[in-house]
Formats: sequence, C-alpha cells, structure tokens
Amino acid sequence: MKTVSFHTLGCKVNHYETEAIWQLFKEDGYERKEFDQQTDVYVINTCTVTNTGDKKSRQVIRRAVRQNPDAVICVTGCYAQTSPAEIMAIPGVDIVVGTQDRTKLLGLIEQYKEEREPINAVRNIMKNRVYEELDVPAFTDRTRASLKIQEGCNNFCTFCIIPWARGLMRSRDPQEVIRQAQQLVDAGYLEIVLTGIHTGGYGQDFKDYNLAQLLRDMEAQVKGLKRLRISSIEASQLTDEVIEVLKESNIVVNHLHIPIQSGSDTVLKRMRRKYTMEFFSERLRKLEDALPDLAVTSDVIVGFPGETEEEFMETYNFIKDHQFSELHVFPFSPRTGTPAARMEDIFVAEDVKNERVHRLISLNDQLAKQYASRFEGDVLEVIPEERFKDADNENLYVGYTSNYLKIVFEGTEDMIGQLTKVKITKAGYPYNEGQFVRVLDEVQA
Repeated sequence: MKTVSFHTLGCKVNHYETEAIWQLFKEDGYERKEFDQQTDVYVINTCTVTNTGDKKSRQVIRRAVRQNPDAVICVTGCYAQTSPAEIMAIPGVDIVVGTQDRTKLLGLIEQYKEEREPINAVRNIMKNRVYEELDVPAFTDRTRASLKIQEGCNNFCTFCIIPWARGLMRSRDPQEVIRQAQQLVDAGYLEIVLTGIHTGGYGQDFKDYNLAQLLRDMEAQVKGLKRLRISSIEASQLTDEVIEVLKESNIVVNHLHIPIQSGSDTVLKRMRRKYTMEFFSERLRKLEDALPDLAVTSDVIVGFPGETEEEFMETYNFIKDHQFSELHVFPFSPRTGTPAARMEDIFVAEDVKNERVHRLISLNDQLAKQYASRFEGDVLEVIPEERFKDADNENLYVGYTSNYLKIVFEGTEDMIGQLTKVKITKAGYPYNEGQFVRVLDEVQA
C-alpha cells in the first residue's frame, strides 16, 4: 500500500486545498498517515504571508526529509509559488508545485521516480486566468465544511504578498459551487463556509453574475443546507444587494468578518486599502439597520509603518464606537518583497507596537463580552463541534451559534454535527456557558 502524509501551514484556503490534494491521492490508492510517521510521500502545503511563514515552512520541509530520506518530498502552496528556487535549494526536496497545477502532482511523482531528478513545476501565476477545480467531497473535520469559491486578489495592499503568490482574481463556476455544496450537505454537513483569497470579490471577473446571486442560488438549489457563512468580505463588497440578500436569507448566518486593518484614513492610504472610514462606517450602519443582532468580526494591523499615536487612537475609537464583536489583532511584521517592508525609515518601535496591541486586545475582550451579554438567557442554535478540551468535566462540548458565539455546554458525543438548541446561561469571552435544550430533528429544522 502506498502511503502519503500532509502538513498544512497557513490559512483556511490552504487547509481546503490539502483536503483536495488528498482526494487525488486517495483515488490513486494511497493510504493517509500522520505527518510524524514514515511514509512514501510527504506533501507540505506552505504559507508565505509573513517571513515567519517562510521560515516555518522550511523547518517542516527539513523535518520531513529527516524522517524518511527515501520518501518523495513534494512542496506546494504560497511559499512554493513565490520562492521555488529557495525551496529547491533545500537538500532532499524532490518536487515543487506552486498554487496551480496541483492536479498534476501524481504524474510528477511518477516522473520523479523514473528520472530521479528534482522537478520545479512552478509557472508564472500572473498569467493564469482560469480557476483550478479542486474537489473536496468530505473533510477530516466533520462539522463545518469549507467551500472554496474563488482564487487570487487584485488589490495589491502594500503589506501583502498574496497577489504574487495566488495571482489575480478568478471565480469558480457557480454550477460547480452548487454541485459541490450539495455533495457536502449529502455527506452530512449542515454548515458551509464560503472561502477564498478574496472571497467577497466573487464574480468580479464574470459579466452577469455576482456574490449576491450565488448566495440566492445556493439557498434555492442546495437541499438541506442549514447554514451558509462567508469567511471574509471587504467593506467595498458589501453592496446594497448583498445586504438585501443577508436580510432576506434563512440560511446565511448572522455574522460577517469584515477586515478593517486600520481605522485611520491616512494609514489606510499608506496601506493602499480602497476605502475610507466614512464609507466603512456607512456600510456598518446599513448592516445594523438590516440586521440588528449581526456579529461583525474584523482584522486589525497595529503599528503599520508611520502609525502615530493619533492614528492608532483613530483606529481604537472607531472600533469602540462601532462595537465589533471580536477582533484579530496583528502587530505589523514586514514581509520581504512588499512595499511596506521598504518603509523602514518609518517603522514603529517594537515596544510601542506591543503596547498598542495589548490595548486593542483588552478592548476586544470588553467588546466581545458586551456583544455576548446581549444573548444571555436566550435559546440559540448551536452545532457542537468537539469535546471541550480544557475541562475536568468529560461531558462538556463546544460549538458555535450562527452569530459566531462560542458556547460550551453539557452534552453527548452523538450531538456533534447536529443542530441543537442551547440556552446561554452565562455570557463571557472567549466562550459562553450554555445549557442543552434539545436536538432539532429534521421536521422542526
């Protein structure tokens, strides 16, 4: 029996693609093993969003080579796309494929076995205008399924290397999206997370089709889907039409992740983000009117080159005033090859940056608790995902509500992946405590 193991670094899209690559191996008769075991083939799916991502990727590659020097070592993903020569230079690497042509991997392995010559199969991603179909009928994780709907990004923010790693915007054929969504629901998933590199930009490269239409079509055509979540959407992509769909939909969840990155117009300009805070604010107000209980989560970069105390406070106050329900806070870290990394003369001192990060994190804790407390005493629908790890009580399970509140409650193993009603008994952060009410059967749901 041929064996393969995978190691994925980075984002949800990478995890999705690893599952897709595994499907190809599975169909070819491979057995999947854990990464720390001896296998015939190791596939490392790399990340390049930060310099640390590159470094971690290199460490994992070397680990695979040490584990089994005779194995075929395949490296794919974003770091492979941007720096194939660096990876080829690591002793023991046999095949490098970037963020396209993954379907050719098995053929390349055969070629390598015959010729015993390292293969660099990375092509220029900027020339690619076609979405690469990679199917994932089921996931190793059994409660939430990701569904990739687009690839690439046209934005070229000054801190980001991703367009160079992923190429320009390409959307997946809507019929393929719907076909695969149905496949996932049939495999038992109640929630689907639409994901991509620039997910909300779906359809920008089509003539007469957009994200709002995709959401409508999925609701109309995918039978048995209970929840549909958008992994991330830019403020500029929150058109009136999208907001209207969110308001009318019975399955699109009450949660949006809208990256803000900074709440200061001057910083946004340096970042080359394509919106102003006035525009962002107006979109949030419109959402609030349409969906009063909507959870809005966001990403913030702290200490971007040149960020003054005033600019930081603009961000802080904007977030406070608009009451985001949760933040992911990132201290700025220069990514080699991006314009922001060349702004060295205006880098913010590390101690100043860290102190600002802490201020935002404590604001986040406060806002998250505030948002959660609105639902104390309410009965909400939760899909339990797994046993709650850090507890003495064996019977505690954890899952998310549609508005992305993390709930811990007493339950049983067979509730995992089922739609259950849970009463929030104590609001908190990072999780809320709940009390099981009942499992929703098909009729009621």
